[in-house]
Order: sequence, then structure tokens, then C-alpha cells
Amino acid sequence: MPSGSTAPPSGGPPPAGPVPPPHPPAWPVPPHAHAWSGPPAPRPLPRRLLGPLGTLAGVAAAFAYVGTVDPNEPGHYPVCPLLRFTGIYCPGCGGLRSAHAFVHGDLPAALGANALAVVGYGVFGVLLAVWLIRAVRGLPPRLAVAPVWWWATGAVLALFTLVRNLPFGSALAP
Repeated sequence: MPSGSTAPPSGGPPPAGPVPPPHPPAWPVPPHAHAWSGPPAPRPLPRRLLGPLGTLAGVAAAFAYVGTVDPNEPGHYPVCPLLRFTGIYCPGCGGLRSAHAFVHGDLPAALGANALAVVGYGVFGVLLAVWLIRAVRGLPPRLAVAPVWWWATGAVLALFTLVRNLPFGSALAP
């Protein structure tokens, strides 16, 4: 071994003095990461209800506005651009008139203006109820929809649009 070398001879005793600490981890490890303490505590009930009740308040305000400002009177709402430029009813055409009739309790008129929108009101009500129930129980809001349902929804919208614009589907036109 050359003179001035600090390396111990092989097989010799370990060097005297303090042992250097091991390298710290690449990121700080929280103290509770090593012992599993169960799922995190749920948020307080008022905070859990903030999302669904806020959504309900927004939708109720929109329906209240449409219920008071009649879309059957011209000049209150813009005209559907697709209907204006092409004369074709889109899936949403008649939706405001449907909502106005629905708010006033006239279900036949609501269905006549836009039957698909009335179905949408029901689907929204069910989803909101599920969201509220999950929030009260402290469960996360989950909506897992398989791609086949999205394709089916698109197909129903396309078919509804096609049929309401054909002569035999005039009952679905607003």
C-alpha cells in the first residue's frame, strides 16, 4: 500500500471513528408512511354536501329563470344556429320550451317540445340523488361509465335528431 493512503488494508479492522450516515432518500418520507393507519377520515358533512347542493342550486336557478322568462315569446333567447342557418332541428331544439313547460307542471307540453330533454331531467335527478346519498355516507363521488354507454348515448342523440327532422317523426319536432 502506498504511503499516505487512508484505505484500510483488506481484511483488517474497520476504521475507527464515527460511521457516516446513509444517504437520505430522494424525497422526504412522511412519518405515517411506514405504518398503515387505515383510510383517511372523511371530510365534514357540510363540506361533502357543498358540491351536490351547489350543483342543485345552480340548476334550480336556471330552471327558475326559464320558468319566469317565457321562451315562447320571441326576443328573450337566441335562436338555435343550426336551425337558423340550415332549418334542421338539433337534439337541443325545444329544450328551453320543454324546461318552461316542465317548471309549470305541463308534462305533455314538455314532452312535445323536447322529449329527450325530459328524459335528461330524469337522468339528472337520479344522478344527483346518488351523488347526495354518497356524500352523506362519506363515499367519494364516482361515475364510472363504460365507453359503450357513451357510444349508445351518441347513437340515441343522432337517431333522435334524424327522426325529428323526417316527415314521419314530426311529432318529435318542437
